[in-house]
Amino acid sequence: AALYVNASLLPARSFDFVVIGGGPGGSVVANRLTENPKYSVLLLEAGDLPDDLNHQVPLLNLLLRQPNAKDWNYTSLPVPGLNGRSVFIPRGKLLGGCTSMNGMGYYRGSSDDFDRYARVSGDPGWAWDNMQQYFRKHEMWTPPIDHHNVNGDFDPAVHGFHGMTSVQLEPLTAIDGMVLEAIGELNTTFPFNHGFNHDFNSGYQLGLGWGPAMTRDGQRDSAATAYVLQPSFINRPNLHVLLNAQVTRLLPTASHGRLPEFRSVQFSQGTGGPVQVVSVTKEVIIAAGAINTPQLLMLSGIGDSRHLTALGIPTVVNLPDVGQNLSVHVSTPIIYSVNSTDTIDDAIRNTTVRDELLAVWNETHGGKMANTQVQHVAYLRLPDNSSALTDGDPSSGPNSTACTDLFIDNGDLNPPPTGYYVSVSCIVNAPTSRGNITLYSADAFTQPLVAFNSLSTAFDVDTLIQALKSGFQFLSARSWDGYLVAPIPALRNVTTDAQFETYARTTAGPNGHLVATASMSPHEADWGVVDPDLRVKGATGLRIVDASVLPYLPAGTTGVTTFVFAERAADLIKAA
Repeated sequence: AALYVNASLLPARSFDFVVIGGGPGGSVVANRLTENPKYSVLLLEAGDLPDDLNHQVPLLNLLLRQPNAKDWNYTSLPVPGLNGRSVFIPRGKLLGGCTSMNGMGYYRGSSDDFDRYARVSGDPGWAWDNMQQYFRKHEMWTPPIDHHNVNGDFDPAVHGFHGMTSVQLEPLTAIDGMVLEAIGELNTTFPFNHGFNHDFNSGYQLGLGWGPAMTRDGQRDSAATAYVLQPSFINRPNLHVLLNAQVTRLLPTASHGRLPEFRSVQFSQGTGGPVQVVSVTKEVIIAAGAINTPQLLMLSGIGDSRHLTALGIPTVVNLPDVGQNLSVHVSTPIIYSVNSTDTIDDAIRNTTVRDELLAVWNETHGGKMANTQVQHVAYLRLPDNSSALTDGDPSSGPNSTACTDLFIDNGDLNPPPTGYYVSVSCIVNAPTSRGNITLYSADAFTQPLVAFNSLSTAFDVDTLIQALKSGFQFLSARSWDGYLVAPIPALRNVTTDAQFETYARTTAGPNGHLVATASMSPHEADWGVVDPDLRVKGATGLRIVDASVLPYLPAGTTGVTTFVFAERAADLIKAA
């Protein structure tokens, strides 16, 4: 078998490629490289398998927002813009990475996002039109688990039907009719983006539509299940996956006046475990994510020489941008109590109800448990006269949203002991606040320092205020009469911008979409960390394939962007 839990069982200590991290970047690259039987690939995953119900049942992803055994369990430094709060940072420490524990949303972002990636990197291959082949290699559109009629709810022309990861529309819920009626009433502000007119995965994302998810027959479809664990993949004789193997350093060879070359990977299976080394004949591919990738680079002597010297780490490649420019979507909820018990609240807080719903799911893979929690999404631009746009629009272009997406949930994502709710998550899609990742020590098993710096700019604050106002406007539609009871106490009598800001700073937090800590830049640029081919600048034999290379957040979910970046990266590696 190609799945190992003990390094002593590996068939060799030298491989053509070593891939570090089994998230969407690493799983895709490992799969695509082993399509060629001549290449031997070792995938090193720091965590275990996604083999428990919380990582398989879509709705139970809501139970993975607190510390658990299959998470890195990071906590940020105090965030000044969030009233000095430190926030928990859920990050999957298991095969599949964050795709094994996230919300599963399938939102590509806008065409402008990818055209900006091409423009900033100097490589037209990253442009929207040129990336369509990779969206289709990744996506396999399938009917929803409840088999409801989806004609007109998506545009088949813009989706892939023969890719690797299953994408489905969510099962219907109790609030769908009210949402559609509200769109009809408020169509000028919330146009319906759907079907054969538009599809917000078509590149034109503005408006409100149905939320697709990366699920397969009512189960999560992660990077692990789609690209690694299927028998036809895991049984390839040239693919080797070692679990519970945390990489601690990349070891350079003597450069002899040339660029330093990285041909050895050091890892350990547990804190205090013996240090082990594997060698690489072609390339090391880092796919450890926007926190762990810069941490590993710095531990290996790649980063700002001043920071490395202060920690006693010899500098191998001086790249000051490693760990810098951290960008993250920030969100805060609007929550109303409702006059109904047909919500997801009891499924989250009441184990008896949850067990009953799990019994249905075990039999049919349907019911409430087949929902990820997001039924509808609205992508909205800021009004032209918005004070947030005083210094310009930081979004990627006119088809993209700097403002907000509203994930409309049939319940409270963290419900109190009693009551039933509906919630709208209000999100800053193009934040201008930037943070950083730095090392606390030279010990690979010590958590790095994560400084988000969220809500540190006037644009981000003004945009989140506008997002909250838009959410309240949507919930003011007549279709909600008799269903909505009242906002939660913290939102009652909140009407002024100052009151909205106070609420946001008290309740907002990063939503898990982290990018830009190893940004790509043009070949000749003296900034950034990787070139447009995702090779680490100033080194040979080293490439990064994860969300850390994205110089800006997409106006969508970073998991989808990472999947398709990895699909193209695999082709770039094969060509090299």
